[in-house]
Amino acid sequence: MPPQVILATYNKGKIKEFKEIFNSKNINVEILTLQDVKFDRKIVEDGETFLDNARKKASFLFNIYHIPVIADDSGLIVEALGGEPGVFSARYAGEGSSDKANNDKLIDRVKNLKDRKAFFQAVIVFVNKNGDFFEVEDRCYGEIIDIPRGDKGFGYDPIFYLPQYGETMAEIDITLKNKISHRGKALEKLIKVIMENLNE
Repeated sequence: MPPQVILATYNKGKIKEFKEIFNSKNINVEILTLQDVKFDRKIVEDGETFLDNARKKASFLFNIYHIPVIADDSGLIVEALGGEPGVFSARYAGEGSSDKANNDKLIDRVKNLKDRKAFFQAVIVFVNKNGDFFEVEDRCYGEIIDIPRGDKGFGYDPIFYLPQYGETMAEIDITLKNKISHRGKALEKLIKVIMENLNE
């Protein structure tokens, strides 16, 4: 039976990305979702940074289930907006807001900006079976466009344009996305330590 690890998210898009990345590396791990472990509470993500939120989720779940946990927090940062939406990326247009509502708000916020440079940032925390914490992070740079394009992504992907590819994050091939995305690159860094610690 493969070692188990809890993935601390309800986000179906994130679950799909993590599983695809692990499968692409032929990593024999059973990823358990929060639904799989019947966790139905809400962990309030009130940290000031992505790392604060990721550590809080990871430690909360580890203290309940005592098996390895992967928790990430990620979001979009538009430098000309002072770092918005940042840690509020998932609820930029209000608590429980849809991806479309968040995108619409951001499009409105940048409409008069000449500088629309932005980056996605991901911070991933892994807790091994002994309760040791490991942290990695990475970024993906692009710019914000006015009209959403593509249906392969989620969140802000349809308005996050990658000039070097001439496509948005929601248009590029999923294999390429997993190589260049903030989450894909951060997880790449963490895979080795995850495997070393799962198989002790």
